[in-house]
Amino acid sequence: MAADPVAHTPKFLHDLHGRKLEYLRLSITDLCNFRCSYCLPNGYRKPRGAPAPLSVEETARLVRGFAAVGVWKVRLTGGEPTLRPNFEHIAATVATVSGIRRVAMTTNGYRLAERAEAYRAAGITAINVSIDSMDSAKFNAITGHDRLAEVLEGLDAALAAGFDSIKVNTVLMQDINDGELDAIVDFVAGRELSLRFIEVMLTNGNRDIFNRHHIPGASIVAQLERRGWSPVARQAGEGPAIEYAHPAAKGRIGIIAPYGRNFCASCNRVRVSASGQLHLCLFGDGGVDLRPLLQSDDQYDALVRRIRALTDGKPVAHRLHSSNSGATPHLASIGG
Repeated sequence: MAADPVAHTPKFLHDLHGRKLEYLRLSITDLCNFRCSYCLPNGYRKPRGAPAPLSVEETARLVRGFAAVGVWKVRLTGGEPTLRPNFEHIAATVATVSGIRRVAMTTNGYRLAERAEAYRAAGITAINVSIDSMDSAKFNAITGHDRLAEVLEGLDAALAAGFDSIKVNTVLMQDINDGELDAIVDFVAGRELSLRFIEVMLTNGNRDIFNRHHIPGASIVAQLERRGWSPVARQAGEGPAIEYAHPAAKGRIGIIAPYGRNFCASCNRVRVSASGQLHLCLFGDGGVDLRPLLQSDDQYDALVRRIRALTDGKPVAHRLHSSNSGATPHLASIGG
């Protein structure tokens, strides 16, 4: 009998640039109920003819395939992932896949106060909550919802639920919320959580917002360093954030600066859209459909071979510096 080619290939997934790919960002819906100005200012509009999201069974087969090549961290994203009626079932299914050690989620937090304990019980170990302002009026203006108090209540519920990691994501924008830097930093300094300041990223649908409100990550770093924050070592499996700590602060602050130098050099992730399209870069030219290989457990070996072959094509870097955001219409389309 011929040797199984899957069993005799190296376990861990590397691209042709030597980067170890161990992190899967898995969108389970592109639906979102917020209208964030930098992402979906006109609200979610379902594309005509859009396929249904992967079923729980298809999702389980997909994650098993990635676990076979060394992926150990999965982040459930959207859109807003908790809009999937069976979100907790999906989370629990992913959490039980052999080899998956960390299941994370990113949420706008609108149901977090009532569901935090259920998410933790389903196997979610890390949670990121998007909060772009600590001012109710600005939060409403950015997201289209007057729900800041509700989201902050959800953050407290997440802290009480005992997640291993809790982070707040904040997109800092010139002339919108940049004046809140001190208030946001003080909020984090008093709590056992991390903050991620994220640069506005150009997509095909937000060029005007980007041109008017982009703040370089280096500017934020300079302000933090003047306030006594210092960089700390990057942890295994973490994303691209450069993290900072302060001796008097409980929390930490990270900077995600995609326009910074060598931002893509440490990229350790791939993305799969809600309908099963593999995206090797958030700002690539499109995805490759894995769904045909998710219809039966018997397709496992073929799926693993396909994943290995496709990841060889991961680009060395995005093309945002050339104002090229690929085929990405907005960040909700493949999980941001």
